[in-house]
Amino acid sequence: MDIGSLLPRHARYRPEHPCLILDDETFSYARFNGVVNRLSNALLRAGIKKGDHIATVLPNGIELMTLYWAAAKTGIVIVPSSTLLQQSGLRTLLDDSDSVIVFADVGFATMLDAIRSDLPDIAADRFILANCQNDSPDGFQTFETFTDGTSEDNPPDARLTDSDVYNIMYSSGTTGAPKGIIHTHYVRSNYCAHFAGAFRMTPESVVLHAGSIVFNGCMLDLMPWMYFGETYVLHQAFDAGAVIRDINTLKVTHIVMVPSQIIAVLNHPDFQPEKLQSLEMILSVGAPLLLNYKQQLNRHLPGKFYELYGLTEGFVTILDCMDSTRKAGSVGVPPPFQEMKILRPDGRECDVGEVGEICGRGPMMMPGYYNRPDLTAETIVDGWLHTGDAGHVDEQGYLFLVDRIKDMIISGGVNVYPKDIEELMVQHPAILEVAVFGTPDERWGEVPIAAIVCADDQSVDKDEIISWTNERVAAKFQRLQDAIFLESFPRNVAGKTLKREIKETYIKDRDL
Repeated sequence: MDIGSLLPRHARYRPEHPCLILDDETFSYARFNGVVNRLSNALLRAGIKKGDHIATVLPNGIELMTLYWAAAKTGIVIVPSSTLLQQSGLRTLLDDSDSVIVFADVGFATMLDAIRSDLPDIAADRFILANCQNDSPDGFQTFETFTDGTSEDNPPDARLTDSDVYNIMYSSGTTGAPKGIIHTHYVRSNYCAHFAGAFRMTPESVVLHAGSIVFNGCMLDLMPWMYFGETYVLHQAFDAGAVIRDINTLKVTHIVMVPSQIIAVLNHPDFQPEKLQSLEMILSVGAPLLLNYKQQLNRHLPGKFYELYGLTEGFVTILDCMDSTRKAGSVGVPPPFQEMKILRPDGRECDVGEVGEICGRGPMMMPGYYNRPDLTAETIVDGWLHTGDAGHVDEQGYLFLVDRIKDMIISGGVNVYPKDIEELMVQHPAILEVAVFGTPDERWGEVPIAAIVCADDQSVDKDEIISWTNERVAAKFQRLQDAIFLESFPRNVAGKTLKREIKETYIKDRDL
C-alpha cells in the first residue's frame, strides 16, 4: 500500500498518456515522473530523509503537485498549508508540525523572513521560494536552484509500509484551532481505491480540479487520478467561466467543487447544460449544498450529481448519482468497509429519524492528531470517530445531515438548526447564498440571524426578507431576529464559508 509506486508504474506502462494539464502545458506520465524524480533526488541531496516533515505555502502549480508525489516516493511527510495564513498562523503551523524545510511562494518571503528566528528546526538554507521571476530575495534559495543538476532517475526505494505517514493535513479552522491530521500511505491507498470505484472512474477519465489542492477535499480526485493513471487538469485558481470552458473543450468527465463554486457555475452567464455534457460526475463536498441548487443540477444535468459528506479525520458518506433524486436531501450512505451510527449524548444509538451525533469508522480513518493524544482520545472513542455533526437516518439507513452540533442554536430551550432556515431562505429569488447563526439574547438565550449575499441583479429590503422568512418557517423559534447583507462571504482556502467569522464580526459590531 505504497502510493509512491503509482507514478513510476504509469510512467513505465503508459508513458505517453496525458498525466497533468497545467496552464495549457501537458505533461505525459513519463515526463511528470522525471520532474518528480528530480525533486525527490534534490530533497535527498539536501539531507531530507524519510520521516522528515516538509511544509508548503504554495498556490496550485507544478511545484506543489510535484512535492506531493516526491513525498510519496521518498517517505518524506508533506505538510501543506493554506496560502491565506497570516504571519502568526504560519509560525504556529511550522512550529507545531516540526517541519525541517519550507517551500513557499515568493510572496511569502517577507513573512518568512520575519519569523525565521522563531523556527530553529529550519536551517537557513532550507527556505525555498517558488515563482521567482529572476533571483530570489536575499537569504532564500529558488525552487529551480534547489533542483538544479539532479537526476530524473527514480530515487532509492524508501521501503514504505502501510503505517508510514504520508501527510499531515491541518484542519481549516472553521470550527476552532487548527489541528494536524495524520494520514498514512494505507489511508491514502484506500482513498485511491474507494473513491475511484465510488465515482465510476476509469484510466480514460479526465479530472478537472479548479479549487485549491492544499486541503483534503483535493485528495478525493488526486488519489484516484494517480491510482488509475487518468488525466488531471489543474487550474491555478477557481474561475467559473474557465471551468465551463475547459469542461467543454477538454471533455472533462469528473469534477469536485464546494457549494460556493457550484453556485458560481450555475449562475455564470456562460452556463449552458450542453457545454457540460461530457461530465459523468459533479461532486459537491466541504459543506451541505442547499436543496434548491441540488434540484437545479439534477434538472439541468441529470444523472451526474454526487454529494460527499465527510471529515478529514476519515469518515465519509456518499450520495450516488443514481440516488440523488430518489433521496433528495440525503448525503448518502457509507461506502463499503465503512460503518456509521447515530448516537445520543448518553452513548445509546438513536432510533430511525432521531437526531444525534454522527459517528463512523473504517479504513480511511486517521491514526490521530499530530502530537495531540488528548484530542485524539476525545475524537476517537472505542474505535469510533465522533464527528461533532448532527444527523439522522431513514429506514434504509441513508444519512440526512442536520447541522454541526456547535452551530446549533438553542432558543428558549429548543434546538434550532441553521440549515433548516437556510434551505428555506435560498428559495427567495433575490438570495444567492445565506448563512444563519445564533447570537446571544437576554430573553431567549440565542436567536437566529441571517447573513445574505444577493444575486447580482437582485436586491431586497432587510425587513422584507425577515418578514418573508418568518411567515414561512415551520416554527416560531426559527424566526429571524435580524439580517445583514454582505457582498461576499469570507471563505478559507478550501472555499468553505467562515460562518464563525461572520458571527464574531456581527457580535463585535453590536457589542453583544
